[in-house]
Amino acid sequence: MIGGKTKIRVIYADTDQMGVVYYTRYFEFFERGRTELLRELGTPYAHMEKQGIGLPVVEAHCEYKKGPHYDDVVVVKSTIRDVPRSTIQIDYELYDETETTLLATGHTIHCFINRQGRPVKAPKEFAELIRKYL
Repeated sequence: MIGGKTKIRVIYADTDQMGVVYYTRYFEFFERGRTELLRELGTPYAHMEKQGIGLPVVEAHCEYKKGPHYDDVVVVKSTIRDVPRSTIQIDYELYDETETTLLATGHTIHCFINRQGRPVKAPKEFAELIRKYL
C-alpha cells in the first residue's frame, strides 16, 4: 500500500447555503490528494502528460459521513493498493484536522490513454515504481 496525506483548508467557495462543504467539492479534495501523492512518488501528472499519457477518471465514488465547514482543515489520505495495468484505482479517506473523525471515503478509477485517446497499459516505469513501493 502506498499512501500520502494532503491538508486542505475549507474556503467559502467550498461550502453550500447550509455552510457545509458542497458534495462536488469532495472530488476536488480527492484530486488534490491524488495529485500530491503522484508528485511525492516522483511521477506528477505533468510528467505523464509529457510522455503522451492521460489519466481520465472513468469512475468516481464518495460516501459522505460528516460535513466539514468553512475554515476547517481537512486531511485527504490517498492510497494506491495495487500495481496498475491499464487502469489504476486510488482510494481516499477524508478526515478532520486531528485525523480522528472520518468525514468521507471514496475512490477514483483512471484509465491510461495515449494521445489518440485510446486505452494503453500503464507506463512501465510507473508500474515498476508502484511495484517497488508495494
